[in-house]
Amino acid sequence: QVRLVESGGGLVQAGGSLRLSCAASGIVLGINPMGWYRQAPGKQRDMVATITSGGTTNYADSVKGRFTISRDNAMRTVYLQMNSLKPEDTAVYYCYARAYAVSSWSDYWGQGTQVTVSS
Repeated sequence: QVRLVESGGGLVQAGGSLRLSCAASGIVLGINPMGWYRQAPGKQRDMVATITSGGTTNYADSVKGRFTISRDNAMRTVYLQMNSLKPEDTAVYYCYARAYAVSSWSDYWGQGTQVTVSS
C-alpha cells in the first residue's frame, strides 16, 4: 500500500508564500507522475501542477508564474512552492501520485491540507 503524507498548509495573507510537501511511503517500485490538485468548497477537484520523474512539468493556467512544482525522486517527495498567493487560491490541496506497487499502477491521494489566503 502506498501512503502520501502532506504538510505545509496554513493561513497566509494575499501576496504571501507557502510551500507544500508530500512524501510517499510504502512498497513503491515506481512513481510517475506526482502532483497537486485542489478543491475549493462547492467546486470540483482541479489539477494545479504535475511533474514526471524526468522533470517535465504541467501547470494550471491560473497558477503559472506563481507556483513551482519540484520533486526529489530519491526521497519520493514532491513540493509545491506557492508565491503571490491570492484569495482564490484558498482550497484543500491534495497530493497525487500514480505509483507502481505490488503488481500494478494505481492512483493514490493524500489526505489533503488546507490553504487559506486572506485578503
